Amino acid sequence: MRILLVEDDIKIAKFVSQGLIQAGFAVAPADNGIDGLHLALSESYDAAIVDIMIPGLDGLALVEKVRRVKKSLPIIILSAKRSVEDRIQGLQMGSDDYLPKPFAFSELLARVQALIRRASGAPETTVLKVADLTMDLIKREVVREEREIELQPREFSLLEYLLRNTGRVVSKTMIMEHVWNYNFDPMSNVVEVRVNRLRGKIDQGFARKLIHTVRGVGYVIKEND
Repeated sequence: MRILLVEDDIKIAKFVSQGLIQAGFAVAPADNGIDGLHLALSESYDAAIVDIMIPGLDGLALVEKVRRVKKSLPIIILSAKRSVEDRIQGLQMGSDDYLPKPFAFSELLARVQALIRRASGAPETTVLKVADLTMDLIKREVVREEREIELQPREFSLLEYLLRNTGRVVSKTMIMEHVWNYNFDPMSNVVEVRVNRLRGKIDQGFARKLIHTVRGVGYVIKEND
């Protein structure tokens, strides 16, 4: 999952970025509204977190401009402005949620995850499942045939991305963008390496294989060959 973070406070930006990365997200940062707007309109993201009081273009104007083009992009406003009127204004300008500062990162993370679930059109659930493989997004647990599988944060994020696209082939470019926040380098084998490691944990020792390679296209997780 790929998040755009528009925040000019260095400490807050670092705090939020580190937390999101540890939770398995890829983060694209911007410290001003102009760069944030450019990134929001030119790249693909699963959600955006935007501060209001940022240089260049304030957060409310940024949200309004983004919403005109990207109707379904989940946007959360972070702001030191805490009044009811400020929150109403933020929502009216097009944000999906409004979180006043100071905030608990756990709450921000939960709100981001909830908005992504809604935007994906998936049922409002905290569990992703294909065949006998289950991923609990809240407990951060993966289980197959009653056996718990330990995953590193990036592996968890990769599996989550595949599960959210069950039955749909996702390209190496899409994986790089949404899991690592990299522009695709055709010489890099990072996707192949990580998918193979994930496959070793998810499929090795089980009769049914879930992660499949579609040659020349990408990867897909599905119940049947």
